[in-house]
Amino acid sequence: MSTRLSPLDHERLIARRGARSGLLCIVAVHSTAAGFACGGMRILGYEDRWQGVDDALRLSRGMTYKCAAAGLAHGGGKGVIALAPGEPLEGERRIAALHDFGDLVESLDGAYGTSADVGSSAEDMVHVRERTRHAYSLPARHGGGGEPSAPTAAGLERALDATCRARFASDDVGGRTVAVLGLGQVGGRIARRLAARGAALTVSDVDPAKQALAAELGATWVDPDTALTADVDVLVPCALGGVLNEDSVPRLRCRAIVGAANNQLAHDGVADLVHARGILWAPDFVANAGGVIYAVTVDVDGGSWHDPGAHLDVIGENLDAIFTRAAAEGTTPLHEAMALAEARIAGHGAGAGR
Repeated sequence: MSTRLSPLDHERLIARRGARSGLLCIVAVHSTAAGFACGGMRILGYEDRWQGVDDALRLSRGMTYKCAAAGLAHGGGKGVIALAPGEPLEGERRIAALHDFGDLVESLDGAYGTSADVGSSAEDMVHVRERTRHAYSLPARHGGGGEPSAPTAAGLERALDATCRARFASDDVGGRTVAVLGLGQVGGRIARRLAARGAALTVSDVDPAKQALAAELGATWVDPDTALTADVDVLVPCALGGVLNEDSVPRLRCRAIVGAANNQLAHDGVADLVHARGILWAPDFVANAGGVIYAVTVDVDGGSWHDPGAHLDVIGENLDAIFTRAAAEGTTPLHEAMALAEARIAGHGAGAGR
């Protein structure tokens, strides 16, 4: 079965086999209208390698909108090292693949800056940096800001508060029922934050070892599909994308959705399905922008992070405005979020992909 690719409104799409590792390395640069494109490098298994290409296309487009909505002077890009499903990438071959990817990034002459993403880490960026100047989020001992999971979670908490204000007229999550789908670096952190604030948690992850965190937080552990369709106030998807689609949306029983996962919608039209169900969805590229805000502020611009609120409060402010306008105009939050981002892109004198 062939993969249907996302719209090719990108400036560049490069896919080449790594000379050292033999693995397919992909970079998609969606827009440099506002500044060089930034976005993480994910290492992931794909049934069809074209799925890796499509992942890079969709995620890079989302990064353009994420940066624009957050007020960052950068466009969107994304990198992928595509593996077969379940294929390990360890030891010398992992370093070889990271060097291959670094060479690809360097060949773009600064059009794209990369950092850690799903399947990769700040430690991996050390090896990428050995082949390119344009690798960020290195560990602190290497002069970088480290992995941006904590700022992503802090920003997501602001997004969750804004979503609760719009849906429930209060951002007090004490006693609210919340399902967190995915307990990785960001999902685990947001679960801890919500538990500390008195939320009643249902949690899930594909890794059964995460049950230890559920027990620590006094949360109810369920399988991923049960978490997705749980009867809760708020669903918090923090795993991989595409979780909201034509099959899953009719089965949802939550009142609001706000999560850290990128590309939560299988396609933009799913926003209409969610809206028709009366569920308030916080556009992911607005809600999960804390990580890129941190990476750009600290690693790219060399700024200070002593006052996170000065940087992250824009997330809640953006969502307050998006939800208010969507309610007034009878549109979806996605429509208003894209309009906000596109207006800011236009302010740089060019549209995305041009």
